[in-house]
Amino acid sequence: MDALIGAGVPGASTDLIKDTDMQSFGEDVIAASQQRPVIVDFWADWCGPCKQLMPALETAVKAANGAVALVKVNADQNQQLCAQMQVQSLPTVLAFWQGQPVDGFQGAVPASHLKTFVDKLVALAGGEEAGDPVAEAVEHANGLLDSGEAMQAVQVYQQILMHDQNNTAALIGMAEASLKLGQSDQTTRILEAVSEDEIDDPKQKERLARIHTALELAAEGENAGDRAALEAKVSEDPQDHEARYSLALSYQGTGELDKAAEALLGIIMRDREWNDDAARKQLLKLFEAAGASDPFTMKYRRRLSSVLFS
Repeated sequence: MDALIGAGVPGASTDLIKDTDMQSFGEDVIAASQQRPVIVDFWADWCGPCKQLMPALETAVKAANGAVALVKVNADQNQQLCAQMQVQSLPTVLAFWQGQPVDGFQGAVPASHLKTFVDKLVALAGGEEAGDPVAEAVEHANGLLDSGEAMQAVQVYQQILMHDQNNTAALIGMAEASLKLGQSDQTTRILEAVSEDEIDDPKQKERLARIHTALELAAEGENAGDRAALEAKVSEDPQDHEARYSLALSYQGTGELDKAAEALLGIIMRDREWNDDAARKQLLKLFEAAGASDPFTMKYRRRLSSVLFS
């Protein structure tokens, strides 16, 4: 990305919609985005969703009356550029403002989504009070992550970190996304770059604590034992709480929190005080890892209360 930034030249093209390639990307996107947001559409002839998205995207850009520009990149003819921009599927749309990626999405989306996307870019470029584009990008990535689109969130976090490798919010978001994708080792490596003592935001501290708890749960799951054997033991003897507890650990290790919670509740329903209340304590750890407002937590807190107070 730094190489691309360096390739930019003063002055941006006045063309509203145009094609570009590796050689012209610096001028058409990086330099041009100093004047107004530039939307980059990565597409290919063989891509059906690309053909659905492009005319709708062109319409949305034209409706903004020059406030944003659209640049199209043929992915088949510009594979090196796609690799630099970490484009992994088509269509991919990235938005640049003042030389930096600030938003993006993948796949064909409805016209209402495109209007909101363009309106947000117009507002972003509206003046000094429009806000920090990097912070806007982090917020967008966090929204993708919260909606279950971890891979898309990773791509936005990566773009942010290419410009600011020490951005704490992006690092924490990247760690959480990696964890959701089952990449515990990568999560640990990312966290090594986070200076936890310098974090003042209570929300970021809470988020970081959840990630650490989730890593602990994943590590516990690795040592739970053979899942098929545990399932067989529980099936043969529903009162085998030790096997059911290990089975819960196995589920949590692979991110199957619902199955883990059901197994733990199965113990609590049969013997609330088994092993010094171990099942309830473990269930609370699952709540901590998921977060207080997560639908999983709210659902199983209600289930736990129902069991305990029935």
